[in-house]
Amino acid sequence: MPTGVTVSRAGRIFVNFPKWGDAVEFTVAELRDGEAVAYPDLATNAPGEDDPASGLVSVQSVVVDPADRLWILDTGSPMFAPTRPGGPKLVCVDLATDRVVKRILFPADVALPTTYLNDVRFDLRRGAEGIAYITDSADSGPNGIIVVDLATGNSWRRLHDHPSTKAEPPERFLPVVEGRPLMEREPGKPPKPVTMGADGIALSADGSRLFYCPLASRRLYSVATDALADAHLSESGVAATVRDEGDKGGGADGLEADAEGRLYATSYEHDAVLRRSAEGAWETVAHDPRLLWPDTLSLAADGYLYVTANQLHRQAKYQGGEDRRHKPYTLFRVRVDATPVWLR
Repeated sequence: MPTGVTVSRAGRIFVNFPKWGDAVEFTVAELRDGEAVAYPDLATNAPGEDDPASGLVSVQSVVVDPADRLWILDTGSPMFAPTRPGGPKLVCVDLATDRVVKRILFPADVALPTTYLNDVRFDLRRGAEGIAYITDSADSGPNGIIVVDLATGNSWRRLHDHPSTKAEPPERFLPVVEGRPLMEREPGKPPKPVTMGADGIALSADGSRLFYCPLASRRLYSVATDALADAHLSESGVAATVRDEGDKGGGADGLEADAEGRLYATSYEHDAVLRRSAEGAWETVAHDPRLLWPDTLSLAADGYLYVTANQLHRQAKYQGGEDRRHKPYTLFRVRVDATPVWLR
């Protein structure tokens, strides 16, 4: 199953496949002539069993930054297992040479045993080499946002288990996907609500606000990046800058932002991609029954918005033990400045 997608300035497309139970030969790939090819190579995708820092364990997100470098967010958590030192990391690949040029490992007080690193955004205007912001969407532990100084590799947690980073309780949020309430439905066990927290993330055009949303919520939030980036500010000081940005019209997995101040959100409840204007009004960018669990969004220099659709809700854990996914999985792209697009 693909989750992340990103596109370089030259139009190179990268995707990733987390290890959630399927046979995954490589967790990061480049699409070449319609085929997924291990990236940067097979060896990097095969860490030593006793040395998770030596390669990519299970990648959830890939992002090309404003300097046209590929960053790989490794959860270090195959099958959502507890993380081990060296597993959770941020890896940078120079696209000119296709070689790893930086590897940032997260200490155990930042990437907790329960942490699931989900998505990442970059602001290269801050500090010596820039700042990265990462969501921790853990479904059975504290949620929050992880901040990384790309020059030093130092990292710290913010909004640690803050209510805005948490899944909403089932009495306030029950997602409906393909006409059916979405819950974990494993054989012989009572249904359980979806409990994944802070997931989608996007940086405002001016870099002043970071938008984020729990997976199990219809709310959108933002926080001041000045507060996040100040490693010495108190947690209460950071929390004081959080804004509830309102209902976004459905449960969302991925977020993206453009240079015009608009925000994009997948809507897994409605098989759609929505867009929020700088003034706060929402509109439909794309809708189609084939957008089955639109996951990650990536705005590219070619004028298209790319989105993966991976049928996440059809996995056996949500379907009483029956895997209802149908291959192939799909990567769509839509021109973002056109009138709303229906893909069929």
